[in-house]
Amino acid sequence: MPRLPFITFEGSEGSGKSTQAERLAAHLQRCSVPYVLTREPGGTPIGESIRDLLQFAPHNSNMASETELLLFEASRSQLVREVIKPSLERGMCVIADRFFDSTTVYQGAARKLDREMIERLNAFAVGDCVPDITFVLDVDAATAESRMQREPREADRMEQQPAEFYERVREGYRALATHEPRRIVLINGSRDPGEIESEIWEKLCAHFSILAKTSNI
Repeated sequence: MPRLPFITFEGSEGSGKSTQAERLAAHLQRCSVPYVLTREPGGTPIGESIRDLLQFAPHNSNMASETELLLFEASRSQLVREVIKPSLERGMCVIADRFFDSTTVYQGAARKLDREMIERLNAFAVGDCVPDITFVLDVDAATAESRMQREPREADRMEQQPAEFYERVREGYRALATHEPRRIVLINGSRDPGEIESEIWEKLCAHFSILAKTSNI
């Protein structure tokens, strides 16, 4: 019997990726599919401490791009070994709100760090733990900014970047989707969340017969 898939969601802040990861988790629960939903940075006690350092610590405003990169990789390394691989081995579906593609795009395309170095660090952090499918929620910068402004919460450090940073993020994700079309699915994230959820589920069922058999739609 094939194992359940490792599914990742990617996109800029305000793209709706977290909403769709949560909706998919709820769908799997309705279908009685065992799953774990996790996020980056975070997902483990160590990772959550790193998340706070990256996003909200009062002394992080002068963080070097190289430091940021290594902290993301540290959180990811722990997440893979503590949560993702054990969950897959136990026969669970894993849904991750961000994974190594975020580093390729944010620290590579947007921060302009060396792409080859990032690929080596990603490989070191995750080993053979590569997503089976990745959904990239694609929205323009204006839409993303409008959504973030509607959320009644403090913006974190990554959400306070200039507009050109997010344009590079968007283009970085689009380039990845072009480069890896078999794994990465580009989704128009500006539509109704329910419509997006339905499209994602249809694509999952088309890719993974084990999920198609559980569908209760």
